[in-house]
Amino acid sequence: MISVNEIKVVMKEQEERMLRTLQEEKIIERDLVIGRNAIARGAANIITGPRRCGKSVFAFQLAKKEKFGYINFDDERLNFDPGELNKALEAIYSAKGDVDLILFDEIQEAPGWERFVGRLVEDKRVIITGSNARLMSRELATYMTGRHIDHELLPFSFSEFLDYKGFARNAAGTYSTSEKSRIMALLEEYLLKGGFPLGIRIGRSYVADLFSDIIQRDIIQRHRVKMTSKLADLSKYLISNSSSEVSYSKLRNMLGVASKHTIQDWISYMEQAYLLFKTERFSYKLKEAMIAPKKVYAIDTGLATAVSSEIGFARLMETAVAVELQRRSHYFWPPSRQINYWKDHAQREVDFVVREGNKVLELLQVTYASKETEIAGREAENLLAASAELKCKNLTIITWDYEREAGGKNKKISFVPLWKWLLGSGPGGAHR
Repeated sequence: MISVNEIKVVMKEQEERMLRTLQEEKIIERDLVIGRNAIARGAANIITGPRRCGKSVFAFQLAKKEKFGYINFDDERLNFDPGELNKALEAIYSAKGDVDLILFDEIQEAPGWERFVGRLVEDKRVIITGSNARLMSRELATYMTGRHIDHELLPFSFSEFLDYKGFARNAAGTYSTSEKSRIMALLEEYLLKGGFPLGIRIGRSYVADLFSDIIQRDIIQRHRVKMTSKLADLSKYLISNSSSEVSYSKLRNMLGVASKHTIQDWISYMEQAYLLFKTERFSYKLKEAMIAPKKVYAIDTGLATAVSSEIGFARLMETAVAVELQRRSHYFWPPSRQINYWKDHAQREVDFVVREGNKVLELLQVTYASKETEIAGREAENLLAASAELKCKNLTIITWDYEREAGGKNKKISFVPLWKWLLGSGPGGAHR
């Protein structure tokens, strides 16, 4: 049993620590925007995303503009018994008075939090953070149907990485030769280190430890997985082979697991914990899309290099594009916009299909090439084959450092360097 005074002491220390972080650390403005009007009574704003991607700092920056109360439940001193969460509210009122906004960090660690928040949003503006999106959404849907707004924050984008590194971006997207050289060096660093703030500062060992922590805490412990070594092997295999096509049946045989449904469940747990995400093959027939192999991507390129030092640059480039598409989907695009990949019976493949319903908006191919002679003919051939089948004329090949437009008036392919596409300054690279 925890007392109100004990909670107040922890609250004070937590808030002081966050304020020191904002003062002493390099804090950048994130691409995700949550307007003040979005944080209203009647609905909890839920900010989810991978562990250590900056959710707490982002949410605290939003809250500190108001008269607010803050509690981080991921603290060993805050052991709430069932039915005790109202003490947290008492502690906030006692320390802060009648606050306008309440921020609960990692509240899913406290038993009974769903009903508590469901009651609280009637009178208060509430922000919640957490590292397990599906769990939070499922539980909130039970008690708060229509009364929560979901936001997903991902590790740093390349533009955020440049800000963090102190590189002055040009709104017009034009750079001198020396500036472009600096951008290319930073892009290589970004692909290797990824976008976790502490991973950038500390290095690969930090991200490797974070990976192990997520596997243990957010998957094995939370879902009571018994075949722990096999799950760990699967997670390392998938992250090390980011951008690969996978089949549940083949993975089951490889690991010696009795049922492919077990593999399916484990991958779902990894998605929930923000280790990875998958894209489905595009098909106008729903059944074909459901049974086709999936492509799996690490949530961050630095995570992939921390798990496997042998992953190639081509895979890192494709993973970076996949993550950026996910980011744009969560931050900027309407919910109706989806991301798939395409493959036909001749095994011709296109990395990304951006669509709304059955209308294909854009086809994207990724290749590690710096000049025309390095681009395999099949890249353009596959893109043109998909273009004909899917009736899409918006075609882009993302390269390492090659830029031009090819083709005629009715069907042309834009070749865009990765850095330009990631910064949204080239064809196919607009955020919205």
